[in-house]
Amino acid sequence: MEFDSQTGICRCGRLVIEVSAPPLMTAACHCRGCQRMSSSAFSLTAIFPAAAFHVVAGTPVKGGAQGPELDHYFCPDCKTWMFTRIVGMDDIVNVRPTMFDRPDWCDPFIETMTSARLPWASTPARHSYAAFPEMADFPALLQEFANERGTQDPST
Repeated sequence: MEFDSQTGICRCGRLVIEVSAPPLMTAACHCRGCQRMSSSAFSLTAIFPAAAFHVVAGTPVKGGAQGPELDHYFCPDCKTWMFTRIVGMDDIVNVRPTMFDRPDWCDPFIETMTSARLPWASTPARHSYAAFPEMADFPALLQEFANERGTQDPST
């Protein structure tokens, strides 16, 4: 399947990112950390293959809650939270999908950490987890997402 690269920008436009493949999956996280960093009820994520993700303008800075498990990257000027790298999962990048003009990438396929969900918050996610899905669940979730979106097999 042919995919046109997509660029995303921070609020001020100085940090530009690009993806050359569709997301592997989309998610909403209800954890308290994401609530605080996004100043909202949850954060949205589009998971991309790391090889398909590039910063094309500007230099992101680390910020927010950092390591040992997560490194969050922001625009140094407007402080927009752009993407997250998970330590030990170098083959993926979690990108804030609202940086792109692709509303379909903001539709969460799964929601995580619902044990911390605010009572009034809801999403259209098809799969819901009180914590995070087991690693063994990811292959089936990725395949279901790919099948539903008509994208390529996530294992290729």
